Parts: sequence; structure tokens; C-alpha cells
Amino acid sequence: MENYTNSTEIPMGLGMALAQNVTAMNYFSSLPQEKKQQVINRTHQIKSKQEMHSYVNSLIDSDDYI
Repeated sequence: MENYTNSTEIPMGLGMALAQNVTAMNYFSSLPQEKKQQVINRTHQIKSKQEMHSYVNSLIDSDDYI
């Protein structure tokens, strides 16, 4: 299995949402480490599974999410 994070610890909810959206997972894995950390930091404010899925979907819907 590929390491999509390059040693960045991904919160479980984010990891599960990314696993369900291959396009977002590939996008996330292509980000530089600093940008990955910014994505992860934003997830700390997310309170529900639905919010997490919306956030993950927004990663590929917009180039200015960070």
C-alpha cells in the first residue's frame, strides 16, 4: 500500500473520508508537506462525518481552499 502522507499523521476521520474519495486522496498526496498540514489543521474544527465529507470534496472542487 502506498504511503499517501509522507509520515504526516492523518486524523482518522480525514483518512476515512479520503479513502472514500480517490480523487481527493490523490490530490492530498500530491500536496507539499506544509499544505498537507494546513488541510489537517482545518479538520480539527470539523464536528461531523458529513462536514468531513464536504470538506474532503471541497479539496478537489476549489483551488483556494487553503
